[in-house]
Amino acid sequence: MSGYENILFDLDGTVTESAPGIFHSIRYAMDRMGCRLPDDLDLNVFIGPPLTVSFRNVLGFSETDADRALSLYREYYNDRGLFECRIYPGIPELLARLGGEGRTVALATAKPEVFSRRILDHFGLTGRFSFIGGASLDASRRHKDAVISYTLSNLPGASAANTVMIGDRDQDVIGARQNGIGCIGVLYGYGTAEELTRAGAIALAEDCEGLYDLLSE
Repeated sequence: MSGYENILFDLDGTVTESAPGIFHSIRYAMDRMGCRLPDDLDLNVFIGPPLTVSFRNVLGFSETDADRALSLYREYYNDRGLFECRIYPGIPELLARLGGEGRTVALATAKPEVFSRRILDHFGLTGRFSFIGGASLDASRRHKDAVISYTLSNLPGASAANTVMIGDRDQDVIGARQNGIGCIGVLYGYGTAEELTRAGAIALAEDCEGLYDLLSE
């Protein structure tokens, strides 16, 4: 796999352990809407897919209510939830090693780009990425396949043969496949080996060291 010159990273569950801020923001939005979350609901289902999609599919919201929930979510997330996360161990070193080898490292996340930049700035990682590709705040670029396409279009010379996606959920794998590139799944995030394998991940990594080994084979 050492032929990959362009490496795209997901953010939530791949670069950052972001669950606390996301969960707090969801609970805030539900409280403001007067909605009670099911006691047996695993909030991890909200990490990865666009939130409006999850509000509709998981909670049965109408499109109007899903948009309102997203707006309320962002009230909390923009001020507090954004930074209620941490960088996974080994990520800064991994990004530095890949960049030092002359590889192009980019971000491709379904999180809004404006939030993604603020998070990377906060942790001093912005400079490790040649390009930061994220979702738009409106509906024009929301799903993972669109974000990956957008990111690829901003990487001169990127092709299916020399580019790979790194992510922790099936959305990462599916979005990569829709753009003709492979995806390596990481098992330290919020997805499972079964989920990633079923979606078509080309390999799985237990941790950052294992991921680097795969990229160096």
